[in-house]
Amino acid sequence: MMKPLHDSAATAVGRERLCAAVVRAYTGDAALHYRAGRLCRQVRPLPLFAPHLRSDAQQDDFASLRGAADCAAMRLVHSDAALHRQLSPDAYVERWLFEMFEQIRCESLAPPGMSGLAANLRNRFEGWSRAYHRAGLVDSQLGILIYTVLQVVWSRVTGSRVLEETEDLIEATRAGIVPTIGVCLTGLRRNRFDQRGYAQHARELAHRVTSKLEQAGAMSLADAAADGRDADDALTSFSLWVDFEGTDEAFEAGNAAQGTRVANLSVQRYHAYTTQFDREVSAGALVRQPLLREYRERLDERIARCGFNIARVARALEVALSAPQRDGWSFGEEAGRIDGRRLAQIVSSPAERRVFVQERVRPRGDCAIGFLIDCSASMKAHVDTVAVLVDSLVRASEHAGLTTEIQGFTTLAWNGGRARMQWLGKGRPPHPGRLNETCHMVFKAADVGWRRARTDIAALFKADLFREGVDGEAIDWSCRRLAARAVSRRILVVISDGSPMDAATSQANGPSYLDDHLKDVLLRHESVRDVEILGLGMGCDLSTFYRHCTTVDPAAPLDTKRLLDLAQWIGQRRG
Repeated sequence: MMKPLHDSAATAVGRERLCAAVVRAYTGDAALHYRAGRLCRQVRPLPLFAPHLRSDAQQDDFASLRGAADCAAMRLVHSDAALHRQLSPDAYVERWLFEMFEQIRCESLAPPGMSGLAANLRNRFEGWSRAYHRAGLVDSQLGILIYTVLQVVWSRVTGSRVLEETEDLIEATRAGIVPTIGVCLTGLRRNRFDQRGYAQHARELAHRVTSKLEQAGAMSLADAAADGRDADDALTSFSLWVDFEGTDEAFEAGNAAQGTRVANLSVQRYHAYTTQFDREVSAGALVRQPLLREYRERLDERIARCGFNIARVARALEVALSAPQRDGWSFGEEAGRIDGRRLAQIVSSPAERRVFVQERVRPRGDCAIGFLIDCSASMKAHVDTVAVLVDSLVRASEHAGLTTEIQGFTTLAWNGGRARMQWLGKGRPPHPGRLNETCHMVFKAADVGWRRARTDIAALFKADLFREGVDGEAIDWSCRRLAARAVSRRILVVISDGSPMDAATSQANGPSYLDDHLKDVLLRHESVRDVEILGLGMGCDLSTFYRHCTTVDPAAPLDTKRLLDLAQWIGQRRG
């Protein structure tokens, strides 16, 4: 089921935007925004891994979201990210503890005159502490030790009391470890204004805590959780709070992962091994006409069963995407400018009032919308829903006077085809780039009306068009086509069910090669602002790649309300 943006989701989006505005105000960084609870710069998540910085706009109240935003702002203002990466330890638990200690240092530096900020920081940390306790994570030896250390460090560095609710619970553990870590705690408090000096004591403290765990025989469990292996229930739950996966390039480079370095460098050098076999074709030409007519009848039957009110959807699109333009003059009005041709009438009939002229302004479509469909094999399961949605939205857009285009992308072969064979024949040179034959299809061109293109749109039902997908290049191609339209606003809706996938390219260049290129393409277009790119996920969340995205449940029945929600989401003005 699609998530409509005018109900609770809209409230969640509004909360995230307010929190992002707070962070931008503190830091002066206009590129910051929230996406799926993660603070991002442009489309890249920032390497902020303290668990109480993660938020959920759908579940958390606004006070909690605001606290997470304030915590993130303090980290960005008071911590040198490059220095932090340089000094961060490699071991899993030590690294996480070091991350938490640095976050606590930054939160202790809240300006004295901003009592509201200090209260938000404390409430957020205490809220996370309560959730940790109530989830039963303190029931294990590892969980209670780490929880106690964090409470003690928080209290010593910020000058606040430990959480009263769990003060008795941690007393025995605190009494047992404070003599061991007392010198480190003193160093943390004394050096909280000096990140490098603080880090020396933070590393030592993290090392002593992990040594304590080793003595207790709990370290093997921590390693198991870090490696994704099975552990006891308490530690497995604990590992959910510790998310070093899916990090951005900056953090991973700081950990000196050679494979990651190669992948990151390859993003900058993304290229196709050969474009000799690439094709741009009309989709209708790939299907025999009798079969194409059968497909169109099939599509018409499905649309008829949905019972869409196309006129209502068209009005919504017209309101959202049309721009007022001059459309001549309206004569015989009772107000406005005097019509010089009626001066004699004014003299002869002084009571006559309809002697004015007004400029006529009417809304006209001044927007081009492109629908780019991922024609990879996994999308075959959703083709009915995609075809119905796209055909109906294009028809409604045309009624609203908007320019539309429908495109698709796939490959001409599985597992590389002729491009890969050429690469193999030359001895498999390293880092070959994209190793497949791309196929970019046009189901409806911008200059062709829906009525003329309606048969070609049904080519979506041809199953053997669906192979693999290279999303980044397809988006670049589609954006170039839209940028050629002389309109004030251009929108590209990418309809997909997940990550780019081309087996030959991934095997030769690394599994993240196409993903990283897609992120790079989206970031570039978002920076240039030539085309607004939206992600429409078919049963999946595309927020990993797209800043603006929503989800459709392909199994849910379609009706006018769902189509209207989608039309309003497309037309929404975004900052």
